[in-house]
Amino acid sequence: MHYYILPILFLLSLRLLKRHLWIPYRIQAHFAAQGIHGPARNLLSGNASQIRDLIGRAQLNPIRPISHDIVHRVAPHYERWSERYGKRFLYWFGSGPRLAVTDPDSIKEVLMDQTGTFVKVGFNPLSKQLFGEGLVGLKGEEWAKRRKILSPVFNMERIKSWVPEIATITSNMLDKWEVLQRKKSSEFELDVHKEFHILAADVISQIAFGSSYEEGKRIFQLQEEQMVLVSLAIRSIYIPGFRFLPTPKNQKRRRLKMEISDSLRKLIQANGKKCENSKNLLGIMISEKMEIETVIDECKTFYFAGKETTANLLTWAILLLALHQEWQSKARDEVITICGKHRIPNSDDLNDLKIITMILKETLRLYSPAVMINRLTTRNIKLSGLDIPSGTIIYMPTIAVHHDTQVWGNDANEFNPERFSANKGHHLGAFYPFGIGPTICIGQNLAMTEAKVALAMILQRFEFTISPSYVHAPMLLVTLQPQHGAQILLRKIVY
Repeated sequence: MHYYILPILFLLSLRLLKRHLWIPYRIQAHFAAQGIHGPARNLLSGNASQIRDLIGRAQLNPIRPISHDIVHRVAPHYERWSERYGKRFLYWFGSGPRLAVTDPDSIKEVLMDQTGTFVKVGFNPLSKQLFGEGLVGLKGEEWAKRRKILSPVFNMERIKSWVPEIATITSNMLDKWEVLQRKKSSEFELDVHKEFHILAADVISQIAFGSSYEEGKRIFQLQEEQMVLVSLAIRSIYIPGFRFLPTPKNQKRRRLKMEISDSLRKLIQANGKKCENSKNLLGIMISEKMEIETVIDECKTFYFAGKETTANLLTWAILLLALHQEWQSKARDEVITICGKHRIPNSDDLNDLKIITMILKETLRLYSPAVMINRLTTRNIKLSGLDIPSGTIIYMPTIAVHHDTQVWGNDANEFNPERFSANKGHHLGAFYPFGIGPTICIGQNLAMTEAKVALAMILQRFEFTISPSYVHAPMLLVTLQPQHGAQILLRKIVY
């Protein structure tokens, strides 16, 4: 028997040496000849362990005094390696090469591609559990087919029809804040990060699935647990078959996956009938006769993305306005001019809220929910003068590009909404919080509309400043969020 085993082991050894030694060496030499270098790689893990270590150490230290210069904390590996090797450098995730690219022309070319040269990078089996086989993780024809089905749900006219529901949910939140104020004092502290997660969860539940936050509360809680495990998986090299081992984390992953799927299945069954003839997300999927498992996967995606993006956008916007009182006053004056002191904003008001829009865009620039975007090359290509081999992942660190002084000027780390005023433009590849091109986030209009309505209504009813207990610690956990919450001091406006 051992006569058969030895040749097999020999062939496996050759294969491993080729994959982890010879091919990476050849690729490194190929890039080095073009002046592209990077950190030394570990034979098996590449630079994955270094990235985890750098991020872990960065998260131990808050930013004091408060500053919007956050790249060193959110993407410390990019900060360190770009300083040492230049803005274009090569690093490794296992045996897979990753090329850091930050110039807007290259980013535009990659993200606007419609030829299939640059494709989305698939999730490993451990991180896929958060989204299932939903739109975020699909590629190629399957992605195009699903996107075509779901796009009508998020067209601007339909989103405008949801504004009254968004306003009602926001009003309920603000009523609760007023009750809290009466119980405490004229000024009270609130962690708005938690509040906005409940708000966004309620909105996505009602307008997309015809349910409520309370019905889906358990799903959101489970997804937040799952997000921590997914964040670890994204930064680790996946070993084939590892997910089947009965480790504590794997057992927890399986439990969360099963419980989320079961909860969603019950929710779909409970609300499916009343959504059959509606034009919300669940109604569209039912009308297309999607299989129940496909519907569950899309629900996972939109429950998570619909909550996280908007909640974090609102959190950072409120923190920025609490820090920059002059812009809070400008925004409030605009809202009162357009909507008055008490009238709830309607869909016709949204385009007139120019200052609010500028503030939200500047928030997305400084604190983009997605810290980076990756794309995989499917063939040998030339990009900005570089010959890039097939199989290379193009790493585009959104947070670094959005803070680049060469792109945005010397005040790139300062809050200045004027840079998004109507008479100023920006390079398409320099500002991409929702992506650009064919794969741009399908829910961006909903996120912006929801944020405009909520921010306008908050400004009508409350003034706010930063609480002394707030600790500025932006952290990447799938999306960019405050590590220790967002404590704000609120005061009801009396007209």
